[in-house]
Parts: sequence; C-alpha cells; structure tokens
Amino acid sequence: MKLDMDPDSGLPIALQIEDGIRHWIVRNGAGGGSRLPSIRRLSSELHVSRNAAIEAYERLVAQGLVRSKPGSGFYVADGAARMLAGTEPVSEEEVADDRWSLFQSDASTLKLGCGWLPGSWLEVEDLSYAIRQVTRQDSAGILDYSTPLGTPELRSLIRERLRLLGIDAGTQQILLTGGGSHALDLLVRLLLKPGDTVFVESPGYYNLLGLLKLQQVQVVGVPRLAGGPDPERMAHLLKTHKPKLFFTNSVFQNPTGTTLAPTFAHRILQLAEQHDFQIVEDDIYADFQHEPTLRLAALDGLRRVIYLGSFSKSLSSSLRVGFIAAAPARIKPLVDIKMLTSISASRFSEQVVMTMLHNGAYRKLVERLRTRLSAQMVTALNLVRSAGWEVHSEPAGGMFIWAGYPGVADSQKLVDLARQSGVSLSPGHLFLPGETASPWLRLNVAYTRDRRAIRFLNDPLGM
Repeated sequence: MKLDMDPDSGLPIALQIEDGIRHWIVRNGAGGGSRLPSIRRLSSELHVSRNAAIEAYERLVAQGLVRSKPGSGFYVADGAARMLAGTEPVSEEEVADDRWSLFQSDASTLKLGCGWLPGSWLEVEDLSYAIRQVTRQDSAGILDYSTPLGTPELRSLIRERLRLLGIDAGTQQILLTGGGSHALDLLVRLLLKPGDTVFVESPGYYNLLGLLKLQQVQVVGVPRLAGGPDPERMAHLLKTHKPKLFFTNSVFQNPTGTTLAPTFAHRILQLAEQHDFQIVEDDIYADFQHEPTLRLAALDGLRRVIYLGSFSKSLSSSLRVGFIAAAPARIKPLVDIKMLTSISASRFSEQVVMTMLHNGAYRKLVERLRTRLSAQMVTALNLVRSAGWEVHSEPAGGMFIWAGYPGVADSQKLVDLARQSGVSLSPGHLFLPGETASPWLRLNVAYTRDRRAIRFLNDPLGM
C-alpha cells in the first residue's frame, strides 16, 4: 500500500495515514474483506511509529470503515467504499431547523444568540482540579451508576443552597437530573398527556416549547412583562382554559432577562390556588443573581410549585447536572421515569460539582461571573440603544436582551443578514408558542464585545 506522508504538513501522522487509507479504499474500490497491511508492515513501509499506525487503524475501526479480527489483522469493512464514495453526511440543519444551528461546532461563527457563556469565561483550572480529585479519590464516581435520587452528599449541599433562597426542602425531596432540560423532560412525561393544556411564558424557552409539542399538549402563551408573566392576562385566559401546569422562569428569564416581582408572584399563586393548576419554576440562572429575590417555591412551600435548577449554565455546558425539588409525593414517580429512561444521571458529573461546592471553587467562580455579567449587561445595553435598537423590557441581569430593530417586522431577516457576517442569532419566532413571525430576537451580552457583534449591531441591515 503506497501512501504519501508529509512530515511538514502540520497534520499528525496518524491522521495522514487514516486519510491515505480512506482514499485508497475509494480509489481501489476495495470491497469488504480486503486485507490491510499489518501494523508492523505498515509502520515499516511508511517509516512511521507503530503507535501512529495503531491509532490510524483504531480511528478507521471506530468509523465503521475497517474491521479488526483478533489474531488475523485488519480488513476493509463491507460497504466501506460505498460509504466513502457517497454523498456528504446529512447535516443537522437538514434534519432539524435553525434552533439547532447554534449548537454546531463552528469556531469561525460568533454565537451572539446562544444561551450559554463563552468558554473563555468559564475558568477551567478549578474544574480540572475537581475532575482530577474525583478520578484519584473515587473510582466509583468514574465507573458506577449514581443512586436513583442522585449523590446524597450533593443533594445535602443543594438543600442548604435552597435555604438561602427561602426554600425548605429535605434531601428526599431533591432529585438530581442530567441538567435543566432533563428535569423539564421528566416533568412533562410525568404530569402531562396528549390533549392537556399548559400555560407558558411568551416569549419563553424554545426547548420547553419543543418538548410540549412532542407531548401533543395544547400550549397557551402568557405575555412576559418586565415584572414577570402578566397576571391580568393570565386571569383572562383562565376564563376559557383550564391548564394543568404553568411553566415560568423566575430570575433572568430566557429570553427577556427580566425577573419576577413580588406583586406578580403573589397574584400568580392566588390564581393557581383558585384554578387548581401547578407551577414549574425554572430557576437555572439563580447563581447569576447578586442578591436573591422572591421565589414562588419559597412562597408556596413546594406544595403547588415544583422547582428546578442547574449547574450547567454557570459551570460547564458539558457537565450536565441539574435538580428538581418538589413535594415528597412527586419524587417517587419522577425517580421511576428517570430510571426507566436513563437509569441514572452522571455520577461522575455529580461528584465533580460536589467537589467544587465543598472546596469553595464554585462559589468564587459564580461571584466572578456575576460581576462580569453585570458589567457586560450595562455595556451591551448602551451599545444596542446607541445603535438604534429597541429593548423590549429592561433586563434585571443575567445574559439576555430581547431586542428589535426599527422597521424590521420579522427578525428572521436579521438572522439571515447576520449569518453572512459570521454571526449566529436566535430569531424571535422560536421563543413563541405559535412560532409566528416576530420582530424581536435574543442577544447574549457575553458575546457583544466581539468586533463582529459590534459591527453587526451598529449596522444590522448592512447599509
């Protein structure tokens, strides 16, 4: 097998070998069963290390292009030539819509409309230290399932954190999940069936809207105002609808950045009592708040309110750890659904979060993030307003500004224009229950210092 190796190309030798074999399979139309050179022979012919040859073969095996037969060697897999000679893989955009484009791994695009902090903001030293601590001291954290409720020590730490918000929950009332979205999924599965009616905030979290659509429930939007969901509009809607649940962001709501006011909170709980519906209080941005404000779960005592939180927004998007706090009667069926659908959340991730809470690293991290986000919010608001944008509601803090540009009736136009400049945005229709055209879009303030963001925000129409 003749492969061209270039030691000066900058591409690792193993990847050059992998690429060379892929081309060889296509060029020669190698069928399934064609034997490939042994590791010794390949390394000798190419004058490369055995480790490079092994890595190349292992990568090809992982891709399904090569099969390993113990004691015999490596062979071209059935259909490998067709796989390589066929069309390009189907992209995420072809099987979904624009809501997933922000999740694509594209370092060249500025994700101005995303829902997470830049990697450069999330200091990795303390996180890496916690990971090393877990791997050295707790092999079970790497190898074993977590318990049905989740790591007991972490649930105890979460209980103490909830007390600071005025929420009293025993450890048996706290269920650990694989992030906030997983918590929402468990609640939707447990509490709703096709045909049920739910109230959501409008605008609201688009992933929740997708989950509800998947469950085939009727979704009714309650307008989100500066002080929270509009209680008068909710009262009017309750004359014709009987919701089972109401989903709300209490603090730094996604996408408006607004926070629940006490008068709104009391009125919403009164309506819930009068009309007998439950409330899911999504509080995943709680740790970005300098001084805690009133929570529905604190007023209600977890009778009618189910509370959920997460560490993924503040610590790491990849480290999926969230939790649900609810009345004792709710926890057992939630555990059953969790076990049936995922067995458990990641014990390793739970141990890492627990380590960072214990040693104070998490507390110090979020203190720095709060200060940085607050400063960035002021800068971003000044930027968008001076550039002529309209801000829907004054954000109380957090990451998001819900903004529109004068004369643009459908923010999808701005999304398309921004894409041409290497900027990715979230159009307003994704955040509305009916996905109707909207002049508003979500801006993430943590990305607005980038020159591409500044250029786009100052001249969004490119005139």
